[in-house]
Amino acid sequence: MMRGRPPKPTRIKALTGNPGKRPLNPHEPRPEPAMPDCPPQLSSVAKQEWIRLTAELSKLNLVTHLDRGALAIYCGAYALWAEAMEQIQKYGTMVKSPTGYPIQSPYLSIANRQAELMMRIASEFGFTPASRSRISAPPPDQLPLLELAAEDYEEEVAETGGGQNSSN
Repeated sequence: MMRGRPPKPTRIKALTGNPGKRPLNPHEPRPEPAMPDCPPQLSSVAKQEWIRLTAELSKLNLVTHLDRGALAIYCGAYALWAEAMEQIQKYGTMVKSPTGYPIQSPYLSIANRQAELMMRIASEFGFTPASRSRISAPPPDQLPLLELAAEDYEEEVAETGGGQNSSN
């Protein structure tokens, strides 16, 4: 069992200015940005979401072939969430049980579970406003920090004022 927070990818640490000031991993794998194929198992609603998301992620060079599974799970969860929401709108959050008593719609728990799954994956990809706020893209005329050699990173941080406070 893993304890504590999951580690942040080096790309995210670099884009956020490495707030923890711990050394970045210069040997972290950096897969090439690429558009993964849409899995044939996805429903038509999930495929529409796949097309929408991969188009946006590819504009930012944030999608690779390794992301296919996580994106497929997100899109599948989105389709199930959308179906459950349609049923909730149609029948309401409370329905009659076979014995005639009012009970919570089973679609409500489906919608909630899929929403939780979507939010977890969304934060990994930077789909949420909070996760995006922690990323700052460098100006086009500057090299991304990950393209710098490991020894040049310290120099870049010092030049941009992102180093540790010397008054400690």
